[in-house]
Amino acid sequence: MSLLGRLLVAGAGAAAARYLLREVRTAPVGPALERTNFRGRTVTLAAGPALAVGAAGAGALGAPSAAAGSAALLAGVGAGAVGLYDDVVGARPEQKSAKGFAGHLAALRQGRVTAGLVKIIGVGAAGLGAAALLAADPQVRAHRRRQRQGPLGHAADVLLGAGVVAGTANLVNLLDLRPGRAIKSGLLIGTPLTGGRHGGIAAGAVGAAAGLLAADLDEEVMLGDSGANALGALLGVGLAARTGPLGRAVALTVLAGLTAASEKVSFTKVIQGTPVLRELDELGRRSD
Repeated sequence: MSLLGRLLVAGAGAAAARYLLREVRTAPVGPALERTNFRGRTVTLAAGPALAVGAAGAGALGAPSAAAGSAALLAGVGAGAVGLYDDVVGARPEQKSAKGFAGHLAALRQGRVTAGLVKIIGVGAAGLGAAALLAADPQVRAHRRRQRQGPLGHAADVLLGAGVVAGTANLVNLLDLRPGRAIKSGLLIGTPLTGGRHGGIAAGAVGAAAGLLAADLDEEVMLGDSGANALGALLGVGLAARTGPLGRAVALTVLAGLTAASEKVSFTKVIQGTPVLRELDELGRRSD
């Protein structure tokens, strides 16, 4: 896809996300999506489903094949839907005690299925389906034939791709703790992914995220699990689409390491303690 084509896809993503945000906010469900942020301001989670649908639709529009487009739709809408479920159901008092992956597993051992566990399984399933669809892309199939990749190699490649999609979704979600942080992270990760044959997928996600950045920084909206998971999942599709087994394995190792670190170290404290990251994190954010 040409540069102009990618810019048009990004613009479509931004326009779709902003339109959908307005529609969700004014819908009957709008008041149920209002939350209080870390500074006590009332914000809306409407940005989450708006970004998920807008980014997934634009990413599918920019995909080079029907299979890759279907992967973008499944990853974005699927991760966004289970994230929205966690945003709504996970806010209930009985759900709040389970924190992190270990907390959800502990609840399961006690016979309780948490909204967070549903989200984890759902994002994993969306990642697996997206990776399988990517494997059906004509160019990927041709490459597999040239490499004489057998059934086991194909299965391993799909599993690695699923891990990259789910891992990227989780990473962006872990960063959604301050206004604009998740979107800025998504822009930093996604912009280099807008090049190449599958660059239109990332372009759609980047455009939709950029379209909501101002509202996020102004503390009018927040992405929640729905928007952060969808943004990360789509970027994961873009990353998985441009890498082979080795590249996917390296990416998954990095993602797993960061996820494990998040259980022990506060990303917010790391950002606040690193001048360059702190300046970037606070850029454009309201100070009052």
